Amino acid sequence: MMPRIPTPHEPIEETASRPWLTERLDATVYLAFAFDIGDAIDLDRARRILQGEPGRLPRRRRTPESIGYRPAPIRVEVEPAGIRLPCDGSFPRPPRGELTLFDFGAISLAVQFFMTATPAALLELAGRLAEPAPLTEAARQLLSPWLRQIQPAVSDYALSAMSEEYIVFQLAQRRTGWLEHHADWIAGLVRLEAEPLSPSEVREATRLSLSYTPSDLVVLDWAAGFVADTDCADTLQVIEFANVQLLEFRHIDDRLDDRLEAAYRLIRPERRARWPSRLWRLHGDAVRQIRELEIEATSLFERVDNALKLIGDHYLARVFELASTRFHLRGWHQNIRRKLETVGDVYDLLVQQAGGQRMEALEIIVVVLIALEIVLAILRH
Repeated sequence: MMPRIPTPHEPIEETASRPWLTERLDATVYLAFAFDIGDAIDLDRARRILQGEPGRLPRRRRTPESIGYRPAPIRVEVEPAGIRLPCDGSFPRPPRGELTLFDFGAISLAVQFFMTATPAALLELAGRLAEPAPLTEAARQLLSPWLRQIQPAVSDYALSAMSEEYIVFQLAQRRTGWLEHHADWIAGLVRLEAEPLSPSEVREATRLSLSYTPSDLVVLDWAAGFVADTDCADTLQVIEFANVQLLEFRHIDDRLDDRLEAAYRLIRPERRARWPSRLWRLHGDAVRQIRELEIEATSLFERVDNALKLIGDHYLARVFELASTRFHLRGWHQNIRRKLETVGDVYDLLVQQAGGQRMEALEIIVVVLIALEIVLAILRH
């Protein structure tokens, strides 16, 4: 049996001599940064500009050929200069960076740091990674020259201030009983908390877990995840894509909020507006904008939602379900659907208002013409 790690009531310092906490582990710290850069990316043009390759989902023997991206994103290796982990340690290999471009206007930067460290050192690193702002800013600086290159391939290019970050601690060791013996330590990693957690927090942090064999494990929380597996490139890509999807759902939701607020002001004009201006104010531009918003948001939503096909690989589908649950993607999904229905209602109401105003204008014109005809008749006699 593997030595247990300290309980939440035992300080790490007092147990540094325990074999488990001083054991050297081969670990990979996987950082994923997602950004939105526009409405759409012409992948063929971006591939020619960056000399990238279509990014296929890594396959295991059990993975059907039908599993993958639709369409395949473009992947380009990048030198992750300027991105550093906030720790000192043994790094047997230089870090590896990869930029991924999706057709729906999102990009993802994945950086892998290969290190040898003790469990205690990894837990301390997790606590330092709790504030991701410096790393995110370094990622933006790294991507700046790449974005200038691909800007011609992006429709309505605009780098959003919104971003999503996710961290995965991956161990190459395959052992049985990860949660039975090291639940406290794993909970600290996925919560990015170096201090001991209460038993209830440990249970909640490790509640969503998955194993394909007795010796591997995937545990996902909101800010970070833990993966114990040697062949897990497909698992990491699925988690990375869930992080991208969360960013895009937030982006769509934010845009719907802004445009709906503007539409509400058209539906309920200010009372101080004079009657003639209300009468002749045309809804043509507003109706067109709302309709364009509905089509644009629906198209983007469907492209994001259907970009990764996992039907047929039950394990990867369950990994994605774990990430979806932690990221509340289903809640974002339902919220966007509800707002799209509201957009449709607003469109119908604006059309009705525009029709009503046109009828009002026609009635006034008819009255004015009749009155004019009467006046002319009187003048003729």
